[in-house]
Amino acid sequence: MTFSKHIIIILGGAAFGLGLAYSGAAVPEVVLSFLRLEDLGLAFVIGGALLVTLLTFQLLPKVLHTPFFGGTFTRPAKLPVSKWNILGASIFGVGWGLTGLCPGTSFAAIGMGNWPVLAGIVGMFLGALFYGLLRNRGLAGIE
Repeated sequence: MTFSKHIIIILGGAAFGLGLAYSGAAVPEVVLSFLRLEDLGLAFVIGGALLVTLLTFQLLPKVLHTPFFGGTFTRPAKLPVSKWNILGASIFGVGWGLTGLCPGTSFAAIGMGNWPVLAGIVGMFLGALFYGLLRNRGLAGIE
């Protein structure tokens, strides 16, 4: 990967983090009030993100015939939804509902100086480690 690709990735991540911080999505209390349907401001953030994603994935390949840094535009294969997808999404949703945090917003919150969020990040990594250990031993039900 070239130096310019690294710079673009860092700038994209920084812009994403700033957007999360500015919108309030990195503040657990704001997210929890959104999930309780008390403050629907994050619905505009989510809708804006969906619109940008839609435009990017649908229009950009038609305007640009090759990506900026080489390669080709490809569409991912459609994978079937399994019971493991449903279980994983449910665990994610419960964690998001209990803490008001997801992985992206957690790191943005740390950048904002919200240090107690580190406990949630440690929990996310421990959960991933636990799953990896189960999977490697054939106990997770997936191969």
